[in-house]
Amino acid sequence: MDASVTTAVARGVILRRSLRVTIAASVGFYPLLYAAERPAAALYALFAPIAVGLLSVIPGSGRRQAFVVLRVLPPALALAALGTLLAVDTWAATGGMLAIGFLLAFAAVAGPRPAGAAPGLQLFYVLACFPPYAPETLGDRLVGLTVGVLLLAATEILLPDPPVPSFRERLAAALGTAARGASTGEVPPERLREAGASMRLSRVPPAERPAGPGRTDRALEQAGRAVRRLLDQLATLAAMSPVAADPASATLLGRVAELCDACARSLRSGHPPPVPGALEQAMRGFQSERIRLASGAPAPGAHGPRTSGRTPPTAVLRRQSRVLALAESARIVEVAVDIAANGSPAAAPAPRDLFWYAELSTPRLWARRVLGNVTLRSVTFQNAARIALGLAAARLVAGSLDLSHGFWVLLAVLTLGRTTVGATWQAVRRALAGNAVGALVAGALLIGLGSHTDAYAALLAPVMLVGFSLGPMLGIACTQGLFTLVVATAFAQLAPVTWRLSEARLVDVATGSVIGLLCGLLAWPAGARREVRRAMAGLMRSCGALVPPTAEVLLVPSAGSRASPRTLPSLHRLRLAEAAYAQYRSESGSASEHAGPDWHAVLMVANHMLMGAHRLPRFGLRPGIGPPNPSAAWARASAAELKADADRIASLLTGGHPASDPRSVREPEGYSPASLSVDLEVWMTSLSEQMNRVEASVTESRNG
Repeated sequence: MDASVTTAVARGVILRRSLRVTIAASVGFYPLLYAAERPAAALYALFAPIAVGLLSVIPGSGRRQAFVVLRVLPPALALAALGTLLAVDTWAATGGMLAIGFLLAFAAVAGPRPAGAAPGLQLFYVLACFPPYAPETLGDRLVGLTVGVLLLAATEILLPDPPVPSFRERLAAALGTAARGASTGEVPPERLREAGASMRLSRVPPAERPAGPGRTDRALEQAGRAVRRLLDQLATLAAMSPVAADPASATLLGRVAELCDACARSLRSGHPPPVPGALEQAMRGFQSERIRLASGAPAPGAHGPRTSGRTPPTAVLRRQSRVLALAESARIVEVAVDIAANGSPAAAPAPRDLFWYAELSTPRLWARRVLGNVTLRSVTFQNAARIALGLAAARLVAGSLDLSHGFWVLLAVLTLGRTTVGATWQAVRRALAGNAVGALVAGALLIGLGSHTDAYAALLAPVMLVGFSLGPMLGIACTQGLFTLVVATAFAQLAPVTWRLSEARLVDVATGSVIGLLCGLLAWPAGARREVRRAMAGLMRSCGALVPPTAEVLLVPSAGSRASPRTLPSLHRLRLAEAAYAQYRSESGSASEHAGPDWHAVLMVANHMLMGAHRLPRFGLRPGIGPPNPSAAWARASAAELKADADRIASLLTGGHPASDPRSVREPEGYSPASLSVDLEVWMTSLSEQMNRVEASVTESRNG
């Protein structure tokens, strides 16, 4: 999409959101304050739409968004009630802030939807836990909060945003492109790669990403990853030089196209997807034909001795290996879409390590997600700890110093905190400048208007609309300055105030900024910069260790058997590495495409190793029964070399200085794919090329 069009769409979203929040806040605030004469209820009716509509990120549009807003109401009421009761004592309120702050921030393990609602929910506890301790106002507070949330939900229906394609719709579109690429082979490689890149989670709105711990989200995320890989494999196949006639591959590609079309229709219509199994049968038939061709055996029903002259050219064998690999990607899509549609597979999917979640209960899946992130290596845990400590410290300082309107201290920590100390400083610097200007303007306004409440009432709605619209467009300084005007015009209607209200806000924001900076300095100041290196290094070591045992499986004669390597620990490391990479990409100034190692390439090569460890033991060609093959020594040495390459890259990522001796996997003299496993050769050669590129990017970033 053109950049100007994208900017116009973003501005339209901001304007509609500011209008919804302004209408909801005004319609709730004015009647409760002036007609019902309930200032506590009016205050909460004002801040509820701001908390949920501005601080939170609510997915969807229209009725769907309204439904999500209504689901926020019960926890919001509970947090407001808890804050009201714990306001009796500074230490009680601080302890509650520590626990609530951590739990709401750690809710990001449940996916982007709970993470998006967390900041707004934090505000309900923050607003209620400050003095004065007034449990008698709890009813008014809950009434105002309820009114504000209900009005916001109504405005979501009346002024909806344009619908955003869901992940299922995006997945269906990508599958349609894959079907055309597999059936006709006429889709340009660039178009296939772009369709695959569109499925990257970084290009999907956070609220639409399938990142929850349940089976459906896990299955959709796995299907999206498999479609990306399938499209990339189709692009590689389309870019290859033409080879001799290969009807077996053409037939299997046709089956892949049919499956992609069927899955796309199911995702669009909601009808049941095809029952898994048909493509695997086609793959096994294809593999049987490959074995026959590679051995030079006569076709079924043919008579006469085996003729080695029938062995296909090496280029055909290698192309067939790539076709089988992309068919396996399509088969993973088939199984994952079935799990997403039905909740559980009809039969135990294979390989079990890849679909480990399919047969687990929802509580066990939640437990795995939570326990897997209860570690100092988890960026989700780091962020939750940083936010909780900052908010608790702010509540303790504000209560101990008896700061007027002390909740602004916590609001500053909540809105200005970033995942790196550098980014926090940039935000704080701009916010203080904006607040200083806003305080001067608000002070002049309060002095000029004095106690004319009707003037403040006339100004509040326009100031909110301008502030909520221009702030996000012009940056954090403008946002903070305009919000100072909003709170000045609002609080001037609730109680008599002087210009010192602006002074109090400036002092509180400065206090919160200092606390946020200290927490950022003491708790993981580099954000995900270090963690992404540690996570990627652990991923490379774990996945590299899979190469030798996978190769050994392929070196066993056809009559032999050997267990596939266990991949579940590597899959867990992959999730931690992806989480660290996602945060790294989001951190201002650290996500330049040319800054640091090529992390996306690291994830791709790790995925390639994992997929090979799953696929090759099931479908890879193996040597026939006979005397030891001299090419096996080359294969074992090459696998050990690839493991050493992965270990060397991991050491470089964590600051080590290993001896640099990159070598490429070369075929032994007189090598013929028919004498070993062409699948093993293609896999290891591709891994070698990818790891050489990764190591080059790591070395360049260290030297740069």
